[in-house]
Amino acid sequence: MDSPTLSEFDLHLFSEGRHWHIYNVLGAHVCRTRDTEGVRFAVWAPHARSVSVVGDFNHWDSELHPMSLHDSTGVWSCFIPGAGTGTLYKFSITTGAGSEVLKTDPYGQAFEMRPATAAVVTERGHFSWSDGDWLDSRGHWDWQGSPVSIYEVHVASWRHHGSGRWLNYRELADQLIPYVLELGFTHIELLPVTEHPLDESWGYQTTGYYAPTSRFGTPDDMRYLVDQCHRNNIGVILDWVP
Repeated sequence: MDSPTLSEFDLHLFSEGRHWHIYNVLGAHVCRTRDTEGVRFAVWAPHARSVSVVGDFNHWDSELHPMSLHDSTGVWSCFIPGAGTGTLYKFSITTGAGSEVLKTDPYGQAFEMRPATAAVVTERGHFSWSDGDWLDSRGHWDWQGSPVSIYEVHVASWRHHGSGRWLNYRELADQLIPYVLELGFTHIELLPVTEHPLDESWGYQTTGYYAPTSRFGTPDDMRYLVDQCHRNNIGVILDWVP
């Protein structure tokens, strides 16, 4: 668990537009301060008068957990003891004009099932990856001379369960991988699986760039799909953005 405070170095890189891993800083992150576990929340709102975190832990009351502004960076943050994985939250922002708006987290790593729009605190690091051999082999891959054949798939329309519902990420791994191997493809390209609001779309109107859509399962379920592809020597291409 990381420190609940934001480092000056992180804020400096972010202000210069050179923080390549800002998703590890902004958003919601489970962490510990001294002997207290909780969640650090951080969001960039440079023109806000004030920002607070609201969620199921405080009955969505914007008065209870105000955030602090980090000087001229436009970044607001706070640490909430007792909050944890599975917590629903949004940011309550008072604009420069004085109106109060409720916004979901642009760096959220999981979200509620539509039509609900709250972000969900999630924690990385517990999934047991088994694709070490595939990762090691990438350093020896002849990318200029090896054949590449890409199977593009839209998860929601590729194949449905017998009941008519979508396949989840784990079911997709069990059915799609043998199918692709039999046809001789080397890679799977997934049309956008980031969170988006409309079931009938291809998913390009993304509302959560860092979150696999909850339609097909949890972030760990998505990790399972990627892990199983790699174990079967299939590369994964994520068509995340338009």
